[in-house]
Amino acid sequence: MKEETMRAKGQFIFAMMIFGTLGIFIRYIPLPSTVIAEARGILATLFLLLVVFLRHSSISREAVKRNFKFLFLSGAAIGANWILLFEAYRYTTVSTATLSYYMAPVFVILASPFVVKERLTAVKFLCALSAFAGMVLISGVLTEPGEGVTFKGIGFGLGAAAFYASVMLLNQFLKDISAYDMTITQLGLASLVLLPYTLFTENLSALPWAPMTVILLLTVGIVHTGITYTLYFGSMAGLHAQTAALFSYIDPIVAIILSACWLGEPLGGAGLAGAILILGSTVVSSLGTRPEGREG
Repeated sequence: MKEETMRAKGQFIFAMMIFGTLGIFIRYIPLPSTVIAEARGILATLFLLLVVFLRHSSISREAVKRNFKFLFLSGAAIGANWILLFEAYRYTTVSTATLSYYMAPVFVILASPFVVKERLTAVKFLCALSAFAGMVLISGVLTEPGEGVTFKGIGFGLGAAAFYASVMLLNQFLKDISAYDMTITQLGLASLVLLPYTLFTENLSALPWAPMTVILLLTVGIVHTGITYTLYFGSMAGLHAQTAALFSYIDPIVAIILSACWLGEPLGGAGLAGAILILGSTVVSSLGTRPEGREG
């Protein structure tokens, strides 16, 4: 059991580290965000279907049919979430976009009393206020925006966070469906929902399909989505819920470090304080959530 737990922790940590590099790769793909999101969804869906095939398993059609309404809505939200997040990477620093995106748990905390009838405790409310204060510091409203930080980019990041929060809330209504069935269906539906919009708004033949662009797209779709989701869901069964919640903060930490070291995008004093408030408040909120699953 201990060996299985250590393996699960290793898989989860590796998945979070890969997620943390996503913004760097997006920065170097000279394609519209809609096209990147569409390619990511298609490639990841195909990869996960291949994983299911190689494992000699199958997708439960009955489970998908039973949950189709919420799967469709969450799939559409995932597509919108990706587009807004990729736009945030273009209009602000990777670290600021990532931290804006990490406001999603705060949105869930504030919406959960109305959507899923969960009680809003004083601790969670204070966590939400703390995260909001952190977002104010990062935005530069009280001082001057940091280098590369724009309100447009922060807006895209917060929009992505709102859609991701809606996915988290919609998933609360899914019943008796496996993680793989849920993920494959959501990613596939996200691709289908985005496809007409992508074809209507973009001239795909006129885009710069250089070999490096194709390689980066394949990396984002297969590595950052397909493989990482496989590691993520493959490790969840062997981890305590609080352990997984804490390890998830490896993602923004890696993004912040790479943003500073690789792209030369330091947060600055106010930004660093804001990052501590956002990540600290979400950690405290996660610790206050009743754990489920195995000991990690």
